[in-house]
Amino acid sequence: MTISILGAGSWSTAIADLLAEKEDVLIYARDENVVFAINDKHQNIKYFPEIRLKENIRATSNLSEVFANKYLINGIPTQQIRNVLNQARGLLKDDHIIINLSKGLELGSHKRISEIFKDFNKNISFVALSGPSHAEEVILKMPTAVVSACEDGALSKEIQELFVREYFRVYSSTDLVGVELGGAIKNILAFGIGVAHGLGYGDNAKAALVTRGIHEMSRFACAFGAEFKTINGLAGVGDLIVTATSKHSRNNKAGILLGKGYSLEQIQNEINMVVEGIPTTKSVYELAKDKNIEIPITSEIYEVLFNNKDCDESVKDLMMRDIKSEF
Repeated sequence: MTISILGAGSWSTAIADLLAEKEDVLIYARDENVVFAINDKHQNIKYFPEIRLKENIRATSNLSEVFANKYLINGIPTQQIRNVLNQARGLLKDDHIIINLSKGLELGSHKRISEIFKDFNKNISFVALSGPSHAEEVILKMPTAVVSACEDGALSKEIQELFVREYFRVYSSTDLVGVELGGAIKNILAFGIGVAHGLGYGDNAKAALVTRGIHEMSRFACAFGAEFKTINGLAGVGDLIVTATSKHSRNNKAGILLGKGYSLEQIQNEINMVVEGIPTTKSVYELAKDKNIEIPITSEIYEVLFNNKDCDESVKDLMMRDIKSEF
């Protein structure tokens, strides 16, 4: 069996290396230089120059070849998915099983990634693989735990079996909405916690943002049918912890830079990778406003990012909101 992966980023590469222990893997990359490096040098030079990839990992820029396989893993950043699927129009078949690695909500439509794929074929099966899992640690086989979520419990368990390793534990779930929304919102909160760090605030402020952020994440996700326990699990709280504290976190690093006074353009140039929390902030803010869901932390992050509000002013406004009971 050959498993296809859309995208040649760090997470796609780490997952390819994991799967290649048992199956052949085909990676889709637009850049022919990346294709050449994987096929001839067995390296993803941009992300893991020191790692030699397994020889049964192959790369191609041919979408038809990638979509020929039943298992199709998506590692394309959220805002680029629709563009790639438009290029592959007609290739997404009823029997495809999509396993998603990306996180976020689409700008404009506010759709979850499962909903984007369903726009192109409503009959495909969709599974989200999510949790606290930095690629830099998984590719080194450091212990990691994630959740496989699908509305079809049997398929969730099938994907669980496909991925589980001695160093990679997979739990199953049928709460697809909760896992997708938890994975999206944690990036926003990790960005905000990074801003607090960049401003020079201490552990008290960061702990408050984590705790109240979890409350906010739960309120938003449960309004769309997510289960509260999912948000308190690996795809919510677990992923927030790692994204808000790790040196590998792009979203947290971006927030730190913003707190230090960097512009969004400077941040993108510095990180040189997709910071999914930034567009997701806009989507979640607009969706919450439309549905009248109170998300004060996200709202202040939105004001800072898109209306040039001063970071210190946002913190003051959060601190001086009407006093109330904690729950």
